[in-house]
Amino acid sequence: MLVLPSELDDVICVTPAISESHLAGGYGGDQPAIPVFDKPFSTRLANVPGHPPGRCIAAHVPDNRIALQCQNTLELDHFDDELLHALLSTAMITLVIGLIGATLIGVSAMRRLDAATASIKEIVAGNLSRRLPVHSKRDEVDRLVGVVNGMLDEIERLMNEVKGVCDAIAHDLRTPLTRVLGGLERAQRRARTEAEYRAAIDETIVETSGLLRTFNALLRISEIESGVRRAGFTSVDLAAVADDVFEFYEPTAEDKQIAFELERTVSGPLEIQGDPNLLFEALANLVENAVKFAPHGGAVHMTLWHDGRGAGVTVRDNGPGIAPTERDAVLRRFYRGEASRHTPGSGLGLSLATAVAGMHGMMLAFHDTNVGCEISLFKPGQCTERHLADSR
Repeated sequence: MLVLPSELDDVICVTPAISESHLAGGYGGDQPAIPVFDKPFSTRLANVPGHPPGRCIAAHVPDNRIALQCQNTLELDHFDDELLHALLSTAMITLVIGLIGATLIGVSAMRRLDAATASIKEIVAGNLSRRLPVHSKRDEVDRLVGVVNGMLDEIERLMNEVKGVCDAIAHDLRTPLTRVLGGLERAQRRARTEAEYRAAIDETIVETSGLLRTFNALLRISEIESGVRRAGFTSVDLAAVADDVFEFYEPTAEDKQIAFELERTVSGPLEIQGDPNLLFEALANLVENAVKFAPHGGAVHMTLWHDGRGAGVTVRDNGPGIAPTERDAVLRRFYRGEASRHTPGSGLGLSLATAVAGMHGMMLAFHDTNVGCEISLFKPGQCTERHLADSR
């Protein structure tokens, strides 16, 4: 008789050569079909109530007998079935919740897209003050909407500036064109001698030259703002540019008996990357305005400096000055402040200087003064190796 370990549930021992008889164990039935020996196999326990599934293993023993051990796996299979059922149920619940969540998110996203679409249609229709709605979620869509709204702000500003420029051109050029037309009509009606015709022609040439200067200044500003000349930047000594501007306007200042000075608070060159001609033009516009508005016998002071703010040039005069409320407006094209209404000019000097400053990564800054105007053209945080070497 074969003695098997205690953990084996059912044992039978049969002799297939004579008859199949049960010798021991709890399996009270005949030998089931054995598909393989010495390896586990699954079968149905036919002689057990309910015919539960079983896991069996068979082996040959002495005397031409077979030892068979089977274990009822109904509970294990039932656990597997319950586990599978639980997993399927959980998966279905998760899928339903996911579908509901996705639907809610989709509905919310569609509402936001509909609101954005409606705003865009208003903007396209001409309402440039309209902006895309921003929610409090602070998600990727809100960040994108913020960028688009910033772009719309810039577009609105540019459109208003273009409209303002068109209005200013129509207003400021109407007067000289009217004078040209009136002069030609008077010459046609009244001139009788060559000298009279020549005088009318000279007057027309002067007016036409002024118009051409205005249009050239506009084209110059557009060229600068497009940045096409940035590719030709070289190392420029800002101190040398200031010296050239000072020398250029010194005779004009002397004619008006203006005390014109250039002060250097640093020694050596101040090098920045830029276009020397454009920098000269920008600084020249600041000095020209200072000399123009300084009173007869007044003073204009240029200061070349380098400190923690950066490197730049400050121009100060003791003229009528610019009111703080007008400091942003005077940088726009054709804007003429109250103090400059009756002085020659087109109102494009500071606009051109602003365009040059923006192209070079520089800034124009007004300073509060008791008398006159003080404005700086400077490169923020600019510090050059040559300047440091000279300072040591």
